[in-house]
Amino acid sequence: MAVAALLGAVLTVLNSVSAGADTVGAGSYTTTAPGPLPSGCADMSTNPRHGVTANAPSGAVPTNDWWSSILWKRTNCAYGEPLFAQPLGFRAQSGGLGVSYSTRPTISGSGKGVAEYHFNYHEDFVAGVSGLAAPEVKVDDWSDWTVNPCLSDGTHTLRATIGSGLPFAYFRATGGDAQIKAASDTTVDVWSDSGSMIGYTVNGHDYVAFAPSGATWSVDGSTLTSSLAGKDYFSIAVLPTTSSTPTADRTALVTEYAKYAYNHVTGTAVSYRYDEADSTITTTYRFTTTALEGSATGTVAALLPHQWRHLADGSPLSQTYISSRGPLKVLTGITSFTTSMLFHGVLPEIPAVADSSGADATTLHDYLNAEKADPTRQQSDDTYWTGKGLGRAARLAEIADQTGNTEVRDAALSAIKSKLTDWFTASPGKTGRLFYYDGNWGTLIGYPASYGSDQELNDHHFHYGYYIAAAATLARFDPTWADAEHYRGMVDLLIRDADNYDRADKRFPYLRDFDVYAGHDWASGHGSFAAGNNQESSSEGMNFDNALIQWGIATGNKAVRDAGIYMYTTQAAAIEDYWFDAHHQVYPSDFPHKEAGMVWSNGGAYATWFSSAPEQIQGINLLPVTGGHLYLGDDPAYVKANYQEMLDQAGKTQPGIWPDIWYEYLALGDGDAALADFRANNSFTSEEGESKAHTFHWIRNLAALGTVDTTVTADKPLTAVFTKNGERTYVAANTTATDTTVHFSDGTTVQVPVGKTVTAGAHTWSGGSAPGSTGPTPTPTPTPTPPGGTGSSPTLYLSGDGTLSATAGTAGSTTVTSADGVNHDGSPYKPLTFTASGLDLKYAGGTTQFDLAVDAGQSIGNAVQMQVSYDCPGDGTWDRVETYRYFATDPLPGWEHYTDKAGLASATGTPCDLKNGTVQIKVWNALGNTPSTLGTGDLSALRLPYT
Repeated sequence: MAVAALLGAVLTVLNSVSAGADTVGAGSYTTTAPGPLPSGCADMSTNPRHGVTANAPSGAVPTNDWWSSILWKRTNCAYGEPLFAQPLGFRAQSGGLGVSYSTRPTISGSGKGVAEYHFNYHEDFVAGVSGLAAPEVKVDDWSDWTVNPCLSDGTHTLRATIGSGLPFAYFRATGGDAQIKAASDTTVDVWSDSGSMIGYTVNGHDYVAFAPSGATWSVDGSTLTSSLAGKDYFSIAVLPTTSSTPTADRTALVTEYAKYAYNHVTGTAVSYRYDEADSTITTTYRFTTTALEGSATGTVAALLPHQWRHLADGSPLSQTYISSRGPLKVLTGITSFTTSMLFHGVLPEIPAVADSSGADATTLHDYLNAEKADPTRQQSDDTYWTGKGLGRAARLAEIADQTGNTEVRDAALSAIKSKLTDWFTASPGKTGRLFYYDGNWGTLIGYPASYGSDQELNDHHFHYGYYIAAAATLARFDPTWADAEHYRGMVDLLIRDADNYDRADKRFPYLRDFDVYAGHDWASGHGSFAAGNNQESSSEGMNFDNALIQWGIATGNKAVRDAGIYMYTTQAAAIEDYWFDAHHQVYPSDFPHKEAGMVWSNGGAYATWFSSAPEQIQGINLLPVTGGHLYLGDDPAYVKANYQEMLDQAGKTQPGIWPDIWYEYLALGDGDAALADFRANNSFTSEEGESKAHTFHWIRNLAALGTVDTTVTADKPLTAVFTKNGERTYVAANTTATDTTVHFSDGTTVQVPVGKTVTAGAHTWSGGSAPGSTGPTPTPTPTPTPPGGTGSSPTLYLSGDGTLSATAGTAGSTTVTSADGVNHDGSPYKPLTFTASGLDLKYAGGTTQFDLAVDAGQSIGNAVQMQVSYDCPGDGTWDRVETYRYFATDPLPGWEHYTDKAGLASATGTPCDLKNGTVQIKVWNALGNTPSTLGTGDLSALRLPYT
């Protein structure tokens, strides 16, 4: 169904089934609260807009954000808690807005007993207005990653703009002089005073304050004041300097920052695009600025590691900020920046490639049959544990379908359908197992609630992700249940509540739980903690994102699918850095762990809310184990090291709690070891969302498939590639209503019938019980090449439009994407592709020659690589593929020559005459952390051994 039609079905109240209940298709929700509601200071329980000014945007107020505690006050009823925006921290108070730049972490514990680290709020100064005595803080405005705190006593007013990644804080002040007052335990050291601009150091941190042109600053002890020359604006920036920064460098930074000091940031917005053909998520972060002096538009932004690792444009400064998220790299003079990340695909379930006969097959079916009577097996009737049970049943349905156990599959689907239909129906007199919409808060709450999902709006993405994922499985087998006339709209409401992907829908805040700048979810609705907001189970957040992908594909809703892919890909990168510190650049050196059980706004903790056991501290970021959690296996060496740390911390040789979760996780790093451990220890009680059937299926098949191969992507989302003993297995699933063809980036093509999961390569298999036959056994074939290029000349030039041309064009250049710090020797990674087709040439003997102009600027460690492919009759099959050894570029600006003298790294097939043939080359960075440049036009040429 079209997205517009679906939106209409969801937004329109069709009829009333009882007093206070509204229908959506065949489902319904109540508008009469059956249980506790969100609560807070003053009248927040009934009027969350108590915390905002009359200027604030209409519609639902945001919750679950890094700044939520100043709007939804629960512990400090006047001013909320500290706000951590990276690199700066802030704290509202009577006289203004306190500012902190924390550069020294506080570590609790020692040795193996280290529990957490925090870059605590330590006030450097308060920015305010002389005479200001505000009784509380309110929120005047917000955008995707900024907020505008407002402090007023009726005579004096301070309105600030602060945001994630902003080294500047911007202020509008009325009723008195602008004032900067150092904290009581420190002093101000002024090192530059040039009238409207003053540079000063507090607690070893360098700041610069900018008043309007013509204004001056006066210094009285530890207080700076300015009349602002009768105007109302000023800004303050923290510099990325340290005690060892030379004076000349600090002066240069001040000069650079001063260019943007009067361009106040007045809005921010994220946008994203999923490019299905090359499996790439491109995310653009935009800044709206208002020039209070001049007409410039640029600003300064500090990028977090998950952003700068994937930066697609811009060159950061050499200086970095210290933060709880590791080093922040700085871009200046920008109105936007863009990141580009590869999406590696998800699966409905791991394919059943292992032997379908013998003792193991019997064991699996015995495990499955044991679940037929109660597939959901939940321990409680609330939203979280119902969700866990639904997730359990969905896994059983998927593997029972793959293995032909239709009785268990149908029992699991029946249980899913019954529970979802029950929860999606608000019938007269019903007070439990239903959803309630609260228009004051703009939220959908399920009752019975759990873990603060009602009074604190906690964890909605955790709970609802299970419902949506189970609905996606059900939609595959019962599409009528999932159509707009039945329960599609109710599922969409759950999606919109947790992470509303539609900015036009004002009933819910945009992406409630997902922090677009931090790159991950926040679990707490109010965020009222001294350490800011928090989240422990990053993997349950990913479960929600995966659920959107699966549901969007099953129902044909690309807007939902793409929102899921955007959050999934971005959050996987954030987890890699902030929960796992895979690059060893985030955790302080005194925090010895491989993984943080919880991430806080200002740090991380080897802890959970519910357990001190290492198996659960680390394991909470591994469950549920699904085909959407293959990202956990992107680094098999890390998997094994993290597993070993869990054992070391627990003082055990095998996990004593959640062994099934841990064996499934280990299987992503070493399937054979995990299978051996399971065989030796399978008498455990399954984790509440798991079953022995799924655990055995997962481990047994990963032992056959090997580990995740992230060097190959595909042009469809439901895909994965595995490698074992140097051989790849390609996996593709099709949950749509039409047959499809999947093209993998290494040239492999797989045909996938409706409803099937198929594999090709080292393991060939086709499973699933969709309508129709299983179809032919898939085999990998090179991807057909689209038309391109021109002429039948043996000398071809690389053109900027992606063709190989017989005519040398005007010299130009194009960017070769960074290798992102991963070795891609021999495997094209985000390659530039150039193609010529319709060629009629006779093979003349000899070898391919080429001369490519390449340059890596001053970057160290880059290496470009080229592959040329020949399709002799133009039938879509590569008859010969030549891959050349990579060329290590030097760190000096200027063109270098990458030629065929580098030598062949590999070649397949034999040369043949071209008759309406096609030639294609791919150029990529095999090594390095930065982009390179490739010359085009007459700068780069390919010479074929043909006449």
